Amino acid sequence: MDNFIVSARKYRPTTFETVVGQQHITGTLKNAIKNNQLAQAFLFCGPRGVGKTTCARILAKTINCQHITADIEACGQCESCRSFSNGNSFSIHELDAASNNSVDDIRSLIEQVRIPPQSGKYKIYIIDEVHMLSQQAFNAFLKTLEEPPSYAIFILATTEKHKILPTILSRCQIFDFNRIKVEHIAAHLGSIAQREGVAYDKDGLYLIAQKADGGLRDALSMFDQIVSFSNKNVSYQAVIDNLNILDYDYYFKVTDAILAEDAAACLVLFNEILENGFDGNHFISGLASHFRDLLVGKDKVTVKLLEVSDSIRERYIQQAEKTAVGLLLSALNIANQCEINYRTSKNQRLQVELALLKMCHIATAVQVGKTKVPTGTAPEAEKKNDNKLAGNASPVAPSAPPVGAQIRPPLPDKPTTAEVKAVEPKQVQVVEEQTKLRVPKLKGINLSPSAPSLHDVFSDKKENGAKDELEYIKGDERNPFNYDQFLQLWHAYADKLKAANKISLFTLMTANAPKLRDDFKIEVIVENTIQEELLVESKIDILNDIRVKLHNFDIDLIPLHMEVNTVRTPYTTQEKYQALVAKNPVLDKLRQTFHLGLD
Repeated sequence: MDNFIVSARKYRPTTFETVVGQQHITGTLKNAIKNNQLAQAFLFCGPRGVGKTTCARILAKTINCQHITADIEACGQCESCRSFSNGNSFSIHELDAASNNSVDDIRSLIEQVRIPPQSGKYKIYIIDEVHMLSQQAFNAFLKTLEEPPSYAIFILATTEKHKILPTILSRCQIFDFNRIKVEHIAAHLGSIAQREGVAYDKDGLYLIAQKADGGLRDALSMFDQIVSFSNKNVSYQAVIDNLNILDYDYYFKVTDAILAEDAAACLVLFNEILENGFDGNHFISGLASHFRDLLVGKDKVTVKLLEVSDSIRERYIQQAEKTAVGLLLSALNIANQCEINYRTSKNQRLQVELALLKMCHIATAVQVGKTKVPTGTAPEAEKKNDNKLAGNASPVAPSAPPVGAQIRPPLPDKPTTAEVKAVEPKQVQVVEEQTKLRVPKLKGINLSPSAPSLHDVFSDKKENGAKDELEYIKGDERNPFNYDQFLQLWHAYADKLKAANKISLFTLMTANAPKLRDDFKIEVIVENTIQEELLVESKIDILNDIRVKLHNFDIDLIPLHMEVNTVRTPYTTQEKYQALVAKNPVLDKLRQTFHLGLD
C-alpha cells in the first residue's frame, strides 16, 4: 500500500506558471531574474496558505538553475534542480524562525553566510515565520541583512508583517500576497479532481472555496476530507453535510417567507436550522450576507461581485428582481443589530426570532407609519398618491389646487354653561373664502423597486413646505369678553397641547398668567428668546382658536419679557465681609477697634 500524500503537498506548485492567484508576484520575480536585478533580501507577507513559502522555494530553485528556460522557469533537469527536489541541496537552506528565534541561532546563520556556495551561483536562505524572531535576534541580523556577501540572498516569509521591526522592513523588497479568489480556487480544485478521477459538481467546489476564505492550502485540506467522506464524489450535499455549512436553500426560503410576511414559516425554518445543529449567530450572519448578495444581484454592474457558481447566481438574480431595495436595507439593519446583541443576550434564540418577526412586518410597519390623506384632497391628487405608493410609475408632480379652494376650519368646542351665560350666542360664520389653508401633499415610503429617488422626494417636500403655512382666520366680529372667559379658553388650549405632547408650548402658556389689556391685546410673559420664538411660531394656531370661540378678531398676543433681578452670590472673603457690613455697619467698627483681620 502506497503512502498517501495530501493534495497540498502532492500538487504544490514547482514553477511560477503553476502558482495560483499571485500573478503580480510571479511576474515581478521573473522580470527580476531576467534582468539580473535580484535584491539581497525579499519579504513575502500575506495570509496563510496563499503561496509565500512556495514562491520562495520556486525563486530559490530558479535563480540557481543552470539551464533557465525561455519563460524564466527552472529546467528541473540540472544538478541544482535535482538536488533541490531531493532535499539535499547545499546552496538552499530553510530555517524555521518559530523554533530558531534566539540570538545564538542568528549568529550561527551569520557564520554560515560567510562560506561561499559549493555548487550554484547563489546561496539562498529561506526564513519562514520570521516574525517569531526576538528583538535581539532581529538586531543581530540587521548588518548581515543590509550588506550580505554578493552570493547570499535572504527570502523572509511571514503572516504578521506588523510584528517585524521597521529597520528590517527597510532592508527588504516587500511582496504582499493576496487572498486567492473563489473562482481561482474552484478551478484549481476542479483540475485536481480530474487528475485524481474524483466526481464533482461546481456548486460543491465553490462552497469549499468560500469556506477556505482565500487560502488554497485550507481548500485542498477540505477537498481531501470531502473526497474521503463521499467516496470520491464531491457533491454539493456532501460538502454542506461534512463542513457544517448552512444550505443556500434555507436562506432563499426564509427570504421568500419574509416577502410573503409569513412569520410562522420563518420561525419553523429557524427551528429546523437549530435542530440541525447550527448556531443562531451563524444563521443570522449568513442571512445578512444573503441580503447583501441580493442587493448586489439587483444591478447588472455589481452582479459580478457574487462569488457563487452560475446556478446559484441565477437564483440570486431571480429573487432579487422581486425584492425591494428598501426592504433589503431595513432587513440588513435588523440583522446587523441582532448580531450585535446576540452574544450579550440571555435568551439568544429570542433575539433571532424577534429579528425575523421584525423582518416579516417591515412593509406593515411602513404602512402604519404613513399619514392618511386629508379629506379635502382632490380626487386627482389621491389617485396620483395611490399610483406612487403602488410603485406603478414614476412620480408625477401634483397639480396645484384651484384658486379660492379653501378648507373650512374645525368648529369650536361646545361652550360651557358659563360661556353661554356670559357671551351672547352668535353662530360663527366662517365661509370658505375667509380661509386660505392648503392641505399638504403627504409623502409615503415606497418599498417598490420603482420608488422615486431621494432627490425627488426631498425637493417636492421643500417646495410644498414653503406653501403649507397657515394664515389667520379673518372676521369682522368684535364682541367684548371678560378675563375669566379668555382664561378658560387659554387653559383649554394648553390642555390640548399637553395631550399632543407639546410640552414646551404648554409650559410657556401655564407658567405665568397672561395679562389682558383694554385693547384686547394679551401680554404673554416669556423668560428668554427661545420662548419668544416658540410663541411667534405658534401664534397663528392659538389666535385662530381663541378668536373664533370669543367672536373677537382683534385679539392679539404680545410677548413680554420677564424682568429677572440677578444677585451675585459673594464668594471671596472680602465679598462676604462687605455683605455682612451692609447688613450691620457696627461690625466694621468692631473689627477696627480690636484690629482684626479678614482671614
